[in-house]
Amino acid sequence: MRRFRTTDQLVRVRDVFDEWAESGRADGMERGHGPTAKQAFDALGVSPNYRFLDIGCGNGYVVRWAAQTAPSVDAVGIDVSAHMVALARQLTTGQPNARYRRGSFPQIDLSRAQFDAIFSMEVFYYLSDLDAGLQAVRDLLAPGGSFACVVDFYRENADSHSWPEDLGVDMHLLSAAEWCQAFERAGLEVADQRRLYAPKLPGMPASWKHTTGSLFTLGRRPSASR
Repeated sequence: MRRFRTTDQLVRVRDVFDEWAESGRADGMERGHGPTAKQAFDALGVSPNYRFLDIGCGNGYVVRWAAQTAPSVDAVGIDVSAHMVALARQLTTGQPNARYRRGSFPQIDLSRAQFDAIFSMEVFYYLSDLDAGLQAVRDLLAPGGSFACVVDFYRENADSHSWPEDLGVDMHLLSAAEWCQAFERAGLEVADQRRLYAPKLPGMPASWKHTTGSLFTLGRRPSASR
């Protein structure tokens, strides 16, 4: 698996998302990603007493969904952008079981925490070392825990292929099959993989969100007995 220069990549990705947070684009990301993110989040089956982690939480909307599930859920969001983390904290009120930290993944120290469910939307193709990132997810999951990964930048979505040049950021372009292989190399069992589609509203022009869709892969850490 190709690797990117870690420091340069982190700076570029951080700068992109800091600018998006400052320009108000985070709200648009929530609206644009929300319908598919909710489908992936629901597949995790977050329940009372779960420990939940969102890698690349943006303005925190998925962390808030998890926190709303039950007061006993411990919902954590991390993001490389300090501006996104500040916005997430500002938008999260009355939910003491939701918290946020700024840091890059997988370098951030999560103190060997184990999570029952981990979520990520539009993040993992940015990682300097994708294999190391997926292995870190595996290590953070409790035995039997699940990881929901959603990407819009993938080989079968031709409309996404210009994004690295458009943003000036390196990205891993994998096919659906290659995502499964990457999960398996990291010790994650692939429990599900499918396309998630955004609903087409009346008057809305057709786009890849409705025809090609987002790629959703659900991985599980094998239970301790296996």
